[in-house]
Amino acid sequence: MNLSVKDAARLLSVSEKTIYRWIKQEIVPAYRMHEQYRFNRAELLEWATSRRISMSPEVFHEPEIESSPLPSLGEALEAGGIFYRLGGKNRDEALAGIVSHLRLPDEIDRDYLLQVLIARERLASTAVGGRVAIPHPRSPALLQVTRPTVTLGFLENPVDFHSLDGQPVTTLFTLITPTLRSHLHLLSKLGFVLKDRDFRKVLEGEGSREEIVRALRRIEKSLSEKGV
Repeated sequence: MNLSVKDAARLLSVSEKTIYRWIKQEIVPAYRMHEQYRFNRAELLEWATSRRISMSPEVFHEPEIESSPLPSLGEALEAGGIFYRLGGKNRDEALAGIVSHLRLPDEIDRDYLLQVLIARERLASTAVGGRVAIPHPRSPALLQVTRPTVTLGFLENPVDFHSLDGQPVTTLFTLITPTLRSHLHLLSKLGFVLKDRDFRKVLEGEGSREEIVRALRRIEKSLSEKGV
């Protein structure tokens, strides 16, 4: 809980007055500590992403120090893979379908991971609108993995994920990361990428693996040229 109201306002590119209004409306995840409000960085980022709120590029600059380089979203997606026509008549079955396709170490208990993802959805939906959800463990470092991956799955049938916009989900981006730092990095990158109109068209058309990775690399190159 290391972010102040001022920090939250800066990261979300809004005024402090707006942050206080959201707190009063009880729509933003905030904590009262020593007569002041504090925010958890990961929760705040997830909340903003789920509501498609624009974020400052500063969100990419993590306060944690880690020697290993962060992967690009394209690299993480190539490591996680892209899968089509996943089955499932409801949310839990759809999650079971994507878990069965995750590229995980043999020692990872997939049944346990599925229960973790289901518990996360019961706590708060990971649907971010536009028929997209980003399922992931609430604690990123919960699993013993050594590299961050993003697995993209297209569902054969739309599934209700209790999205704020009321639309059923057809597309899942599943994040499995070894650290909070890599989780925040990839989640924030996804938040920007999902606002790109051309990329959304590729998703809606269930483009080929090559088309999707190429579109991601185009956007990431553009962000890099802007110094993000």
